[in-house]
Amino acid sequence: MGFIKYIKEEMKIIKERDPAIKTPMEIFLYPSFKAIIRYRIAHYFFVRKHYFLARWYSQRTARKTGIEIHPGATIGKGLFIDHGIGVVIGETAIVGDNVTLYQGVTLGGTGKEHGKRHPTVGNNVMISAGAKVLGSFTIGENSKIGAGSVVLSEVPPNSTVVGVPGRVVKRDNVKIPREDLDQVHLPDPILNELSSLKRENDQLKTELKKLYDKVLQIENKVN
Repeated sequence: MGFIKYIKEEMKIIKERDPAIKTPMEIFLYPSFKAIIRYRIAHYFFVRKHYFLARWYSQRTARKTGIEIHPGATIGKGLFIDHGIGVVIGETAIVGDNVTLYQGVTLGGTGKEHGKRHPTVGNNVMISAGAKVLGSFTIGENSKIGAGSVVLSEVPPNSTVVGVPGRVVKRDNVKIPREDLDQVHLPDPILNELSSLKRENDQLKTELKKLYDKVLQIENKVN
């Protein structure tokens, strides 16, 4: 009965967070639903040291769904993987409760670490499409990682990170609700920097024109 209850909870999570769902039966077609359920089974084998069986089952799941979750990863309640193709979660990754991952997300290692070598993701975190989180550090709870970002260092709670490498561009004490799955309206530090350079350039042009006009006035007086 416990496993049936868990399946119902997973169905509820997908229905809550994906507006494309029209009927409950559609959930059974979702690769992410299959991947998460199968991960739980593989993880059950893994913690009981049936390593080959766990890896065999998880690899079959990866081939069927396009989502690769190592059976050694630790994943909390309420994980939602939207679309899911290309999602990779490494062996020592720890994922908190109510986390949302979009397609192409990697929770990976740098290849230089031993032991705990994958990220820890706090509760209520959203990681947008194509983002890469690489290394053994923590993404603080209630944070957002922008699409295509490459995060290589610690992220404080309640932060917004964008860019390559990822930079914290917003941080406050207001919790981000887990239903707020907006990948688009995030700050853009590169655009802000370009806008600042444009303003400085325009100001410089104005000052140069003033200086040029003064030089012309002096030349006219001399002549």
